[in-house]
Amino acid sequence: MNHGTLLAAIDLGSNSFRLEIGRYDHGQIDRIEYLKETVRQGNGLDEERNLTQEAMQRGWDCLARFAERLSGFKKSQVRAVATQTLREAKNRDVFLKRGCEILGFPIEVIAGTEEARLIYQGVSHLLPHSQERRLVVDIGGRSTEIILGAGTQATETASFHVGSVAWSMAYFPNGEFTEQTFYRAEIAAQAVLEEALNQYPRNQWDTAYGASGTVGAVADILRIAGWPDGQISREGLNWLVKCLLRAGQAERVRLEGLKEDRRAVIGGGVSVLRALMELLKISTLHVAQGALRHGVLFDMVEREDETSDARDVSVQRLAQKFVVDAAQSQRVRQVSAHLFRKIDPVAGSLPSPALRKLSWAATLHEVGIAISHSDYHKHGAYILDNADMLGFSMPELHRLGLLVLGQRGKLKKLDIEIESPEFSKLLLVLRLAIILCHARKDPELQGLALSCHEGKRNFNLHASAAWAVQHPQSAHLLRQESAAWQKTSWSFDFVTT
Repeated sequence: MNHGTLLAAIDLGSNSFRLEIGRYDHGQIDRIEYLKETVRQGNGLDEERNLTQEAMQRGWDCLARFAERLSGFKKSQVRAVATQTLREAKNRDVFLKRGCEILGFPIEVIAGTEEARLIYQGVSHLLPHSQERRLVVDIGGRSTEIILGAGTQATETASFHVGSVAWSMAYFPNGEFTEQTFYRAEIAAQAVLEEALNQYPRNQWDTAYGASGTVGAVADILRIAGWPDGQISREGLNWLVKCLLRAGQAERVRLEGLKEDRRAVIGGGVSVLRALMELLKISTLHVAQGALRHGVLFDMVEREDETSDARDVSVQRLAQKFVVDAAQSQRVRQVSAHLFRKIDPVAGSLPSPALRKLSWAATLHEVGIAISHSDYHKHGAYILDNADMLGFSMPELHRLGLLVLGQRGKLKKLDIEIESPEFSKLLLVLRLAIILCHARKDPELQGLALSCHEGKRNFNLHASAAWAVQHPQSAHLLRQESAAWQKTSWSFDFVTT
């Protein structure tokens, strides 16, 4: 990445939407601007888990203001990620479609474990270099992320469905603070978080850090009240709870440092934080400067370098976990890349996002065989749709799963996706590579010529008559492939002369 490049990260959180703009400078990212708006989409989910029209409109209005600030930015300079509320919302596609149009950039819904990884990236990059074992917690509006790591590498990531907005709505719906409501809220939070005891035992970390909203809000209040700066102790948290109990109502709380956008969710946030510190035996929580949005910025830089892209590591780990035939996946990967360069020399040049997608699909195309040889392409797609693969957004994994699903069989199941020229090209060369490698040995590519006429939506594979005679089974499979594409908006012709 060129030094001086401007980068922008947008975090569509359950409580707030945030925009961070930074300038890349020799491995660091210097802040240029930071915008935050309290959108509180997390309390806009109805009983059917659909976002209300009002909640969606608040989000769209905020994105419109962000879009104005991002005018002139290229797609490669902006990344927007959405978290728990949009993970839960059944009608998220409605919000996302309009939101992407307003913002002018794609919005990715990321899984909880990926959110946790990015949070750790943001926190670790803004801490002094150290090999201390770190525990990082982030209490958001509808989810709480907990991470173990050392240096800049997260080793354990998890996301739990408990947060300041959700708990405030459930246990402090009218803003009333009583000992009973705090007790009930904390017991409920510990019930959700209890499994973290096994993943994050006290002997596995040296220092605990807290990131983002709830932690920052509590730390500000405690600092102004005279408690140590940049720290949250259990004693300080207990003092804050007593202050809330004395006030009795959120609207009657008079504490310096409590911002108005936090007043409505302070009860839920504090109850979750106290439950978490008690459960994980955290005596002092250090306030971190980094957060999800910073992790997104640093991840954008790392994705430019294929050797440090977390997605490549995730693909290899999944392949190893399901004992994928490495030699066959490498054959398919090499052949499909060779064919893709023939039909799209521009997109096939390195570094190429399209080639990377193709490489991942080729590496994992047989991942479903570990479940069953029958319909393994369907099993593979299911695995990818439901796997926690660090570095990938949920839409990215789904699209990768569709390539794996479409590697064989009828194409009717992919009607909508096949309308995309890029997807159709990737799918065709993947299917052709698998056909040509069917004998599980390196295929003979001499005598084959593949071309694409995008305007006519036509692919053409020309083979010499000698090649067809020498490879009768491959020729037979390629003729079947030609018939399969006849039922789509594209055509594939296999011609021998």
